[in-house]
Amino acid sequence: MGEKLSSNDSEITPLLTPYQMGNFHLSHRVVLAPLTRFRSYGYIPQPHAILYYSQRASNGGFLISEAAVVSETGRGYKDTPGIWTKQQVEAWKPIVDAVHAKGGIFFCQLWHVGRVSNNAFQPNGQAPISCTDKPVPEVWSSGESYSIPRPLRTDEIPFVVNEFRLAARNAIEAGFDGVEIHGAHGYIIDQFMKDQVNDRTDEYGGSLENRCRFALEVVEAVAKEIGAGRVGFRISPFANYMESADSNPEALSLYMAESLSKHGILYCHAIEPRMITATEKFESPHSLLPMRKAFNGTFIVAGGYDREDGNKVVMKDDTDLVAYGRLFLANPDLPKRFQLKAALNKFNRDTCYISDPILGYTDYPFLEESHQMKI
Repeated sequence: MGEKLSSNDSEITPLLTPYQMGNFHLSHRVVLAPLTRFRSYGYIPQPHAILYYSQRASNGGFLISEAAVVSETGRGYKDTPGIWTKQQVEAWKPIVDAVHAKGGIFFCQLWHVGRVSNNAFQPNGQAPISCTDKPVPEVWSSGESYSIPRPLRTDEIPFVVNEFRLAARNAIEAGFDGVEIHGAHGYIIDQFMKDQVNDRTDEYGGSLENRCRFALEVVEAVAKEIGAGRVGFRISPFANYMESADSNPEALSLYMAESLSKHGILYCHAIEPRMITATEKFESPHSLLPMRKAFNGTFIVAGGYDREDGNKVVMKDDTDLVAYGRLFLANPDLPKRFQLKAALNKFNRDTCYISDPILGYTDYPFLEESHQMKI
């Protein structure tokens, strides 16, 4: 755990205090959460992402990239970036360089959607792969069409683990400082972990240990490839994204926190129990505090935080860092606005998932621009 702040100093803004995350010195605790944007045409990161990420970079600030697909079978959405080909690696390099030029620390989130896909996204129109043949219910489709997945054979699972390993290697080649393994939000790793989805009878199904085996094999492979000090893991044990709930999320969260600690990875990035979906908040009886206490590395929380909530959770030492999504998207200078207690731009969800390289992407004004516009 990090050093607890003194509540006696009224001048301290906890979110803006420095923090040592492994070998990385952070100047503040406001993290750019991974945000899918649908602007990487043909699965290739585009030059307009250089401006987007550099706008949100600051000296000593920590950014996590939008999810980058680890292989062809990992695709489930249009125009999301990949990290499995040489062309993709080369396209990421100037984006990473731009963040580093601003003094930022930049991690690449590694992603495989599993069953959250359809045949059109898959090689040769094949079925999406998962731990199961249960499709994503239509209620989650939001206009998307999900195909019936094919459960991976036991002997195929190491190949998917290896895809994460190779993607991690590619991310380091592209210049990223590390990677975050996407184990949340109903995608393939989450599918294996949650008993509502995982109905396997082999060593990857049934018991909690078996259901978490795939996730931890990915962690082990990635950590061996690039070093545990460059690896983070995102998890949403209490959530029900894409109909992927678990009957005992407390046990799942604690087991994963303890297991991730044993692998010595840099950080655990946990979604608040109050976030049942990406946009809906509700009162939850659950807490991330047992996970926080069980994990030895840096702990990051995400899920509906504002400035006040973020300061409070850091002050209480319930977390080390706080990840912001919508607020950071709409306010590229979010740490500065928090420092000055300035007004925030409003997030426009209508322009979040469009293909425009400017609208809702790089056109959110900075504080100085907002002030000039008012004058």
